[in-house]
Amino acid sequence: MPTERITFDGLDGEALAARLDLPMGPHLATALFAHCFTCGKDIHAARRIAQRLAAMGIAVLRFDFTGLGHSQGEYANSTLRTRVGDLEAAARFLDTRGMAPGLLVGHSLGGLATLHAAPRIASARAVVTIGTAFEPARLTQRFAQALPQIAAEGRAQVEIGGRPFTLGQGLVDDLMAESLTDTLARLDRVLLVLHAPGDTVVPISDALRLFEAARQPKSLVTLDGADHLVSREEDAEYAAGVIAAWARRALRLAPPAPPPGAPEGITRVAEAGVRGCLQDITSGPYHHALADEPLAYGGSNRGMSPYGFVAAGLGACTSMTIRLYARRKGWPLEHVSVDVSHDKVHAQDAGGGDGRLDRFVRRIILTGDLSTVQRHRLMEIADRCPVHRTLESGARIETELA
Repeated sequence: MPTERITFDGLDGEALAARLDLPMGPHLATALFAHCFTCGKDIHAARRIAQRLAAMGIAVLRFDFTGLGHSQGEYANSTLRTRVGDLEAAARFLDTRGMAPGLLVGHSLGGLATLHAAPRIASARAVVTIGTAFEPARLTQRFAQALPQIAAEGRAQVEIGGRPFTLGQGLVDDLMAESLTDTLARLDRVLLVLHAPGDTVVPISDALRLFEAARQPKSLVTLDGADHLVSREEDAEYAAGVIAAWARRALRLAPPAPPPGAPEGITRVAEAGVRGCLQDITSGPYHHALADEPLAYGGSNRGMSPYGFVAAGLGACTSMTIRLYARRKGWPLEHVSVDVSHDKVHAQDAGGGDGRLDRFVRRIILTGDLSTVQRHRLMEIADRCPVHRTLESGARIETELA
């Protein structure tokens, strides 16, 4: 996945550090990601969501808010207003590149800022919140012991997530005074609310209240087993998949035209991360799958193996070929299923030379009031499956460095 490291000016003119994750194929839409309270653009959940969206043709800009990560500015001066302003500045930057954002994704406090920014970003059609508080005042409980000092001195150093931060009175005042009721009542965007029932920072009841207060169309999905930061890989994967599937409909993505010489389009495979073997597989904006290896081979077993996909192609093509023939003949075929297994055998056992040979074994089940002649004919037709013929005859593979 191509990634650009960029900077743009935030609300107060400070340089904000960002990553722009770009699709390898056609650019179909753009998303803007707002991170949580004291997180940053590079936490695992943000990276995985960006990778998944980029794989389906949606570019993603994720940046560090003022005073966090690699962005300039003093965090003690940041407020909810500055976060909303930074989001608007990010949207303007994208617009200058002809990539006005259609999707806004906000995590925790970033979700609160996103809900406020959405009506001010004309291009935004859809909004996603993750672990966002309906009552932002509850976030101050994480540094309740510092509130008296903040009130007396205007700021105080607190520890959040094991790291020190200096918080100012402006942010505390915004959180204590904030109410989402009116904001949600005015929000005229498609909304997806994601929340973990076991979230110990923001309870699931906040998600329910947020959902109830919002206008239609809206959706609520629980991230069972996840924590507030969606820190586990499997939880980030699930959240990314939900957002991608929902965004496809919410943004009404139009599939790109197939390139010349590739009538079925391009199947694109991209690493989902540098660890393990997990791969994003896309065929246009509508079809996505995961490829992986078993745990014993260094993978995480979250998708079929490469040979599993080959077997799936053979089985699917076989079933389709049989069904189309029976339909054309008007035969009473009720159901087709194909079991495919793969192994490697000595070429001599298969009538070949030395070495080893791949062997695929198909077990075809035909259900229906078919005669013996019809069943025999359908088994013959199975061997006319195009994928079967390709595997038997071999194929030419041309490889080039892009």
